Amino acid sequence: MTRTIVLTGPALTAEAMNHAAARGVRVIPTTPYAADELLQVIRAEQPDAIIVRQGQLTQEMIEASAKLSIIAKHGVGYDTIDLQAAAARRIPVTIALGANAQSVAEHAFALMFSVARQTALLDARMRDGHWDKATANGVELFGKTLGLVGMGSIGAILMDLVAPLRMQVKVYDPYLKQLPEREHLQREENFEHLLDKCDIISLHCPLTDANRHLFSTAQFQRMRPGSLLINTARGELIDTEALIQALSERRIGGAGLDTFSPEPLPADSALFGLPNVVMTPHVGANTQEARDRVGMLALQQIIGLWDGQAPDPRCVVNRHLLDN
Repeated sequence: MTRTIVLTGPALTAEAMNHAAARGVRVIPTTPYAADELLQVIRAEQPDAIIVRQGQLTQEMIEASAKLSIIAKHGVGYDTIDLQAAAARRIPVTIALGANAQSVAEHAFALMFSVARQTALLDARMRDGHWDKATANGVELFGKTLGLVGMGSIGAILMDLVAPLRMQVKVYDPYLKQLPEREHLQREENFEHLLDKCDIISLHCPLTDANRHLFSTAQFQRMRPGSLLINTARGELIDTEALIQALSERRIGGAGLDTFSPEPLPADSALFGLPNVVMTPHVGANTQEARDRVGMLALQQIIGLWDGQAPDPRCVVNRHLLDN
């Protein structure tokens, strides 16, 4: 029996697509962020599984296929999927836990350097014919204090990446049971104290109803003058208007952003006019290595379920709803 997977976005890597074909599985890519088209494809194809790459997977989309048995996220951020609607139909939603962590951690590290040394701005200025050697003035990362909001797979890699720079790392994560043993690592129980004590803060937590706009006006006022904010997690963790004001008024030194609210970022966003922000279009996980691992893991989770293997409970993000 041929089974069908619909992708909310472009095709998987060649290795993953070949693996699916070898198992007799049809994989149907769709146009990114094209909700109407995606809904039509789901209705027409009646897929057995959906892999979510870009855009929203709504209740209407989930209910559009009577054969749907599993939803797999091509990554780890699942806030674009209606978990309740999936659970109502007893459909597990899985994430590719850890598969893209190295790439995202390296991207966060790169954003730190780019913001601290103004590389994106200086590159653009040079292309416009300027030579800012006399006026450019960056900051060193050596010896600075890094605050991690969330210590999952990505944060755990990033804390080791900064160790050669002799950076102190403070971790705020109320859900973390045990902190890894590192000389340069400390736990911070109070979120406000994290804001006070860190030169750089990097976000690595999932988006929940409780932490939406975790960073807004009050938090930017509390952060150290000249401090940097890095976000490779979810755009909704930051109040964009408050961030624009904080950057414009130089309350903080700069920001490195890979995620936004909404996505794609509107062309008229005031963020584009700010010289102290570096932006990338949600590409933290976009390396060949990460795509290979994520695509294969998503497929293995789907095919494993079809073969009668229960998914790893750590990867099923709506298991609490399924249990109920």
